[in-house]
Amino acid sequence: MADPKSASSFAPYGSPPSQSWPVVLETRGWKDYRLLDMGAGEKLERYGRFTIVRPEPQAMGARRLKEAQWQRADAVFSGDTEEEGPGRWKFAGNVPETWPMSYGPVRYNGRFMSFRHVGVFPEQAAHWDWVNEKVRAGRKNSPDKPLKILNLFGYTGLASLLPATEGAQVTHVDASKKAIGYARENQALSGLDDLPIRWICEDASKFVAREVRRGNTYDGIILDPPKYGRGPKGEVWDLYTSLPGMLKDLRQLLAKDSLFMILTAYAIRSSFLAIHELMAETLAEQGGLLESGELVIREEAGSRALSTSLFSRWSGR
Repeated sequence: MADPKSASSFAPYGSPPSQSWPVVLETRGWKDYRLLDMGAGEKLERYGRFTIVRPEPQAMGARRLKEAQWQRADAVFSGDTEEEGPGRWKFAGNVPETWPMSYGPVRYNGRFMSFRHVGVFPEQAAHWDWVNEKVRAGRKNSPDKPLKILNLFGYTGLASLLPATEGAQVTHVDASKKAIGYARENQALSGLDDLPIRWICEDASKFVAREVRRGNTYDGIILDPPKYGRGPKGEVWDLYTSLPGMLKDLRQLLAKDSLFMILTAYAIRSSFLAIHELMAETLAEQGGLLESGELVIREEAGSRALSTSLFSRWSGR
């Protein structure tokens, strides 16, 4: 059993990875994002210049801020409380369809979507910074070798654009034409049209299977699947039944001296340990370090943290 109190050293290639769990990765926000308050099944956040109220089943405690501050929110989402459930936005005043924000060198648009999302998952900042560190180290160790990253279920592209600014060659895959369009829009907004990113609108499972047949490999893989989804041609994705097979294929896509693989899971009735064991089984001879746990966002006041998702990530030597 892994020692939950220790960050294990890296295991050599050809052996099971060293394991470390539970690990909590915390994001405290940045200039364009803050978790302002939470409680009574909702959260109050600031995205750029707008404050937003959205359902949050894990916000079970009491609100700390005065009710008047909640009432002054620019947008409130109501409807299905499930992470992927439909609903509607209620706006206070004239709120634009999109508005600009940034993270490091990347600029991106926030937008109010029908499934309560706003174009960015701020807790992922912990992974963005970690990936960029891995890319910088990889380029330093092998300056003449191009680093190839595969980003599956890539959404609006921040996890693709950020490592590309560090010199990685990124393949971004998403089944939604709209999401691909938003990602390319963010690339143009950032003035990064010259970055080596392939934008591919395709069912992720089909793309991965084809890459295996072609014998292609990647130095890093980012995997952020939904609980349920459909591909462009009606292909069905179910995390519980589809993920194990995809991970087996992704294992074949990791280069021998690969840098990392990240799996994040949202809105599932499971534990981080379930995806940890699945990753450990997949990477049984990969060596390196496998760490798993939860992504959390710390309130602006600093006293409370909100768990948002589960993760398991592997890093090579």
